[in-house]
Amino acid sequence: MTHARRWLVGVMGGGDAASLEAIALAGGLGREISRRGWALLSGGRPRGVMAAVSAAAMEVPGHLVIGVLPGDGSGPAGRATAELDLAVFTGMGHGRNVINVLSSDVVVVCGGGGPGTASEAALALNAGRPLILLAAPEPWPTFFRSLSPTVQTADDVATCCRLIEDLRPQR
Repeated sequence: MTHARRWLVGVMGGGDAASLEAIALAGGLGREISRRGWALLSGGRPRGVMAAVSAAAMEVPGHLVIGVLPGDGSGPAGRATAELDLAVFTGMGHGRNVINVLSSDVVVVCGGGGPGTASEAALALNAGRPLILLAAPEPWPTFFRSLSPTVQTADDVATCCRLIEDLRPQR
């Protein structure tokens, strides 16, 4: 019996500085990712986009929610959000962004973010991973499209999921 690997959607975005709009979009995206049978990968921390996308994905039966964390799991800074099926503690700080991107079949930046999120978007382009900017404010779309014409944008969760679906290989 063969088993098809789940499509892994990496969702990146702001932590403490995430906007309320980005957090709401992350929740909707997390639910849709699980509803469609895809797996979710995020930064796994208990804040902002990471916490919202993970918590919402966990609400749907059959979910698979993975968090790739910068710390070693010790101390308050190393905590993972409780809403994960699997927490991967790397002890790599921002170096874990490479793992986030290379493990994802597609990278979605939800609402923009800070330097860490920008580095994940740049790493996605460098690694040839599809990049979707979901409701990312300027200058994100202009800047990342100047680096690659393959960058796609979406204003809402439904459009984002259609773009992800279009990227999936036909089985």
